Amino acid sequence: MKGGSPLYKRWFRDSRYFLVVLLLLSIAVLSAAPSADRKTRHVILVTADGLRWQELFTGIDPLLMNEKSAGMKDAQALRERLWRPTPEERRQALMPFLWGELARRGVVLGNPKKGSSVKVSNAYRVSYPGYSEILTGRAQDAVIRGNDKIQNPTPTVLEFLRERLGLEASRAAIFGSWEVFKYIGESRSGSILINAGYEEFSAPGATPRLGELSAAQFDALTPWDSVRHDYVTLGMALEYLRAARPRLMYVALGETDDWAHDRRYDRTLQNIAYFDRCLKTLWETVQSLPEYRGSTTLVVTTDHGRGSRLKDWSDHGKDVAGAEQIWAVFVGPDTPATGEALNTPTFFQRDIAPTILSLLGIDYREYRGVVGKPIPPAVISE
Repeated sequence: MKGGSPLYKRWFRDSRYFLVVLLLLSIAVLSAAPSADRKTRHVILVTADGLRWQELFTGIDPLLMNEKSAGMKDAQALRERLWRPTPEERRQALMPFLWGELARRGVVLGNPKKGSSVKVSNAYRVSYPGYSEILTGRAQDAVIRGNDKIQNPTPTVLEFLRERLGLEASRAAIFGSWEVFKYIGESRSGSILINAGYEEFSAPGATPRLGELSAAQFDALTPWDSVRHDYVTLGMALEYLRAARPRLMYVALGETDDWAHDRRYDRTLQNIAYFDRCLKTLWETVQSLPEYRGSTTLVVTTDHGRGSRLKDWSDHGKDVAGAEQIWAVFVGPDTPATGEALNTPTFFQRDIAPTILSLLGIDYREYRGVVGKPIPPAVISE
């Protein structure tokens, strides 16, 4: 019959809608799933404790640069070296490697002045909750409420990846300046390699250089009982990278936070500049090793922000406005080279672990209980 029966027409219409919905669902699933063609095989995560977005994106702070109460009374040479007319020039003077090399090779997120925001989602805005959020892809406010030395209740992304990739414990490593990383970095003691705080390095296969650095940390002390010099932490990490060739490494540097708490803005700036040199040394080491060159993604971020006023720039916590604002840098073969991100949605600290999984070609939803999601600007879409 010409035109078909009403029943046939309804069946055809409903079937067509069903196929459209099925197609859209298939596209959504494929978009969410990572590509099997990822080039990233190694991930190096680096953090600078409490490094404010203000210094990262705008360099030396005009509010603090002449402030005697911030340790800047005798810092004329430092001011002259770092001061420039524009924020872009000042940040280049403070962190020349990050802005001259890493930014042009990857993406830098978190400048709220340019419409890019990265925030912590935990309520406390202090170190342990922040590092745990980075490493587990979720806030754990019911359990992790401060910096108490309690074992992380959740397997970290390093533990998950060690099991998922079938790695020996030695091939997933954390080197941290702060001693609490022995609790933050793993839910089961010994599941990955961790050396943190004033801790002798005694793992099998220690090289002479690792032994030297291990001994030196007890002679060259910092003003803080729980935080050793970043020089020791970075040196150990570099030597371990060369000797043990881990697939996953986390280097957690800490002095940027401690000098800020001591209201020494001069030393804070000097340590931010040193952190930039650490990134340069680490990146150049990676590029010098054929096993890592072209297959390594570098992720750089911080655990929390700080205040923006004269009275609270040195502080952070749940009652400090601005302490929720952080930043993140991704550089590697599976990240588009777009530079400083502009006008993005708000991303969160909990999104870093899922992004690492996606860069490795692993569906982040395999990581049980994860709340964050991969950050689209950090991952090349196929």
